[in-house]
Amino acid sequence: MFARTLTVAAFALTLAATVVQAGEGRKGSFSGENNHVVTGGVSIVEYNGGKAVRLGPDFFLDGAPDPKVGFGQGGRYVDGSLIGLVRSNTGEQFFPIPAGMNVSNFDTVYIWCERFSVSLGKAALN
Repeated sequence: MFARTLTVAAFALTLAATVVQAGEGRKGSFSGENNHVVTGGVSIVEYNGGKAVRLGPDFFLDGAPDPKVGFGQGGRYVDGSLIGLVRSNTGEQFFPIPAGMNVSNFDTVYIWCERFSVSLGKAALN
């Protein structure tokens, strides 16, 4: 029983190490835009054999009708870069990045309201 517990614990640590700050390793912190509050950390991580945007456990969004995660470059949101709907206004969430999308082409993660085509918040990636 003890050996099995150690094996499960080792697997959990290995899985956590795969997710936390692997892959691109780029990260940033959100700031709100257009009278919205968006805070917390964001990073690009290895996830399920690919890459993903990880909103940190400290993520917070004050609310919006259609918030999605997307990318920008040079201070502008890039049309067609949305990768997923924000499912919760708080907490850690993962958004798989499509295999054909090269995240090194982007320098910013956006929380974007698709319905009104407006930025709710953004985080520069370092």
